[in-house]
Amino acid sequence: MPMYEYESIEDGEVVTLLRPMAEADAPVVDPQGRDRTFRRRHSVFGVGVADTGAMPQGGGCACGRPEGGCGMAG
Repeated sequence: MPMYEYESIEDGEVVTLLRPMAEADAPVVDPQGRDRTFRRRHSVFGVGVADTGAMPQGGGCACGRPEGGCGMAG
C-alpha cells in the first residue's frame, strides 16, 4: 500500500498516511482535531549509501575477478 503526504493549507504541516491508491484523494481527517484542510502533495524519495567504503570500487567481472577474469568481456 502506498504512502501519501498531505500538507495543511492553514499552517503547512505535513502528515504521511498509508492508504490504498483508490483513497489517495479522499479527504484527510486532521490528526490533531483542529479541522484543518489538507491537500495531497507530490512526494519524492532518495536512496543513498551512508558508508561508501562498504561499496566495491572500480570495474570488474560479475564473478568478482578483475575484468575478464572468467572470460566474460565487460
